[in-house]
Amino acid sequence: MQRISPSFITFVSMKSDKRVLLGMSGGTDSSVAAMRLQEAGYEVTGVTFRFYEAGDETGYLEDARALALKLGMKHITYDARELFRSRIIRYFVEEYLRGRTPVPCTVCNNELKWVLLAKIADEKGIYWISTGHYVRKVLSGAKYYIAPAADKDKDQTFFLWGLKQDILQRMLLPMGDITKNEARSYAAERGFEQVAAKKDSMGCAFAFGLPSFLKREVPETLLSGKGRFVDEKGDFLGWHEGYPFYTVGQRRGLGIHLNKAVFVKETRVESNEVVLAPLSSLYKQEMWLGEWNLVENSRVLGADEVIVKIRYRKQANHCKVSLTVEGLLHVRLIEPLESIAPGQAAAFYDESGLLLGGGIIL
Repeated sequence: MQRISPSFITFVSMKSDKRVLLGMSGGTDSSVAAMRLQEAGYEVTGVTFRFYEAGDETGYLEDARALALKLGMKHITYDARELFRSRIIRYFVEEYLRGRTPVPCTVCNNELKWVLLAKIADEKGIYWISTGHYVRKVLSGAKYYIAPAADKDKDQTFFLWGLKQDILQRMLLPMGDITKNEARSYAAERGFEQVAAKKDSMGCAFAFGLPSFLKREVPETLLSGKGRFVDEKGDFLGWHEGYPFYTVGQRRGLGIHLNKAVFVKETRVESNEVVLAPLSSLYKQEMWLGEWNLVENSRVLGADEVIVKIRYRKQANHCKVSLTVEGLLHVRLIEPLESIAPGQAAAFYDESGLLLGGGIIL
């Protein structure tokens, strides 16, 4: 039987209050997180958020309730659908209508999910908050940092760069030191075969394809309709469905057939044009970030080099970062990087993998 690592037990013993509020989706990760927290001696209360339910699919609610009952846990359901719609879906749609590429998972984690967990925990007099995220937390100097998970394929640090110290210090992260396969084995060994066999989540509201989602959520009068594909010189290449349906760096699903590979280089809102170009034209050596958050400014601003990632699974690049007079972060890449999309996120790391912060690409 797999045991919890000594480092995890030491960490969760730092506070005398042995109660924790756990976000439970009904999936494998948060379910195993509940078991591990209990095994570490915590009294766990589970909360399942109702954020978005395509086709009124609510099976996940019953899955979470059933697991909580089997584990002898308290469980609550929190209806955050209106909040999710006003904050996340509205943001998602507005970004595409502005010709930008949104990062809903980042915004949801940093501005909604963890903040709600802390709010509900406060109301119940609970200090600790937890989820099934595959990340770790470390204390370096006087600051807490998010650190990469043991499972590099499941590591979710990229989405959490916006969390502040008031949240970080309260986080318990029981999934950071095991792999997904180990989590499945852990559940199966304890008689939770259904939990062990669950498929990985495909996300929340945004897992169903961009065109169909926008057509469902946006009135037809607000969508731009048919427009022109053009090359970098402005010459006509073909017709597209409307600029909101395309993102910088996109190659597949363009609906146009040329005798060479082309990618979306730019979307032009006013003219409803989508610029297509070869991959070589998508490389840039600098970018500017707004809405940024750094754990410690001195570890990023003016540092000899830091590592930056612009997508969850994109290769890490080295860069130098400075602060502009306008209050933006100017990121100078050591080597050019392709498909830097306005609206996307950039996250900073040190050589050991500590998450130093991030921002939104302008």
